[in-house]
Amino acid sequence: MDVFDLSFLLSTLWIGPFWVAMLLNPFTEKTKNLLDGYLFFLGPIFFWIIALLFSGSSSFSLELGTDQNFIDSLAALLGTKAGMTATWAHMVAGDIFATRWIWKKAIQTNASKWLRVSSIFFGVMLMPVGVLLITLGSMAEKKKSWSINK
Repeated sequence: MDVFDLSFLLSTLWIGPFWVAMLLNPFTEKTKNLLDGYLFFLGPIFFWIIALLFSGSSSFSLELGTDQNFIDSLAALLGTKAGMTATWAHMVAGDIFATRWIWKKAIQTNASKWLRVSSIFFGVMLMPVGVLLITLGSMAEKKKSWSINK
């Protein structure tokens, strides 16, 4: 196992406790305190930096002035172990950041348990799906409660 394998694994494992806390204990003070700071996404960012440092000096320079265009250069970079590891850490950091927003939105809007849990679950697993669920679900629940209160 090299530094890239380890960074890939650790950036993934880092977010697990935060995700589980949002799923299983969404209303506790401990979960709120855990997610109030920056700790929840700093792990993947650290492993992104490690991937950059261990990639070698030329791995992350996109040669825009060569015969390759930007997309080809980016594809070549992502085809490397360093590039994929950095991309994965970037995605994991974004996923947990978005999932924290989903969790806060679910608490703020008093979302149903089904909506809260499914949105938080998909926030990490398929982040755009989690964001879409909480957005549409919150709108539907708001409209439903508004029409009931008329």
